[in-house]
Amino acid sequence: MFANRFTAFVDACALAGALKRNLLLTLAEAEFFRIRWSEPVLDEAQRAIETILAGKDVSDAAIRALRARRSMETAFEEAMTADFDQYMCICPDLPDANDVHVVAAALKSQAATIVTDNLKDFPAELLNPLSIEPWPLVRVRSTVQSSLAAPSNQ
Repeated sequence: MFANRFTAFVDACALAGALKRNLLLTLAEAEFFRIRWSEPVLDEAQRAIETILAGKDVSDAAIRALRARRSMETAFEEAMTADFDQYMCICPDLPDANDVHVVAAALKSQAATIVTDNLKDFPAELLNPLSIEPWPLVRVRSTVQSSLAAPSNQ
């Protein structure tokens, strides 16, 4: 649909909440950007979804979290990024060492952005030399809005 669409690697925190997840997946389905994630990201997102649902006293929280994950995997088969171990050493100085896999997978998928709520864990000064920008979801939304407002070259 959009010739200039970018690739966005999505951190687990952006997939945990239902509204944010639905917005991201809807925009990706509409081809505003190419969405990418990894097995560790989906593992973390699934745990977070289960925790959120359990906190709301949903009795089948684990089943619903697994269902959400499977739905994402089915709807976006091309989104899975694997075999990124060779990139794990590229950004060792992240504030949270547990996020190195996110940057590694983003590099492997040639993502222009990492969509995250945890901007402090992905400092721009570490990611910019890698040609990756950390974006909050609101920036994704505003970028999509701008592309809709731009005059068409058709």
